[in-house]
Amino acid sequence: MSIENNLNTVLKSLTKEVTLVAVSKTKPNADLLEAYNSGQKVFGENKVQELVQKAEDLPKDIIWHMIGNLQRNKVKFIAPFVSLIHAVDSIKLMKEINKRAEQNNRVIDCLLQVHIATESTKFGFDITDVKKAIAIAKEFQNIRIVGLMGMASFTDNKQQVIQEFKSLKVIFDTVKNKDITTLSMGMSGDYQLAIEQGSTMVRVGSAIFGHRN
Repeated sequence: MSIENNLNTVLKSLTKEVTLVAVSKTKPNADLLEAYNSGQKVFGENKVQELVQKAEDLPKDIIWHMIGNLQRNKVKFIAPFVSLIHAVDSIKLMKEINKRAEQNNRVIDCLLQVHIATESTKFGFDITDVKKAIAIAKEFQNIRIVGLMGMASFTDNKQQVIQEFKSLKVIFDTVKNKDITTLSMGMSGDYQLAIEQGSTMVRVGSAIFGHRN
C-alpha cells in the first residue's frame, strides 16, 4: 500500500477531535512529501539534527513537533521554529525551553510527559508531580503548557495498556483548562485504544510510512 493509502486509512479511523502527528523519523524527505501532498501537515521527529534538516529542506507550512526525549543542550536548535514539544519531563528542561524561546521572541507550546508505563526506561513526571509542574510552568513567560503526554508499556497485555491510558486521562481531567486541552497518547500499535480512553492527539509512524529501516 502507498503512503497516501495508509494515511487515509489511519485518518478514517480517527474522530475529528483527534490530531494526527505523522511520525516521520528516519524516513526520507520523499516519503514526507508524499504524505504532505496527501494533505498531512503535522509531522513529528525524535532527533533534533534530523528535525532541523527536514525543516530546512521541506515546505515551510509544515507544523513540526519534537516528540522524542530532548536534551537541554539541543533546545536552541529547534527553538526558532518548533510548534510543539511533546516530552517535557523536567523543570530544568522547561527552564531551558523558556530561555531559548525568549531569545527567539516566541512562546513555545509544550506537553508535560507523565510516566504511566511500568518500564523504568520511559521518562516523565510522576503522576503526583503533574500539578506542581504546571504551577511552576506559570512562572515562565515564554512557554505554554497545553497538555499532557504519556506512553503506555510495550506489552501485548491490552488491559494493562488501557489501564495506563485511563490513569493519564484521570490526571488530565483534573488539570484541564482553557490552555490545557491536549492529551497525547497512542502510537501505531495502540492509538485506537488511546482514542477510546480520551486521547486528542496520536503519534503514528509505521502505520503510515511502514516499518523503519
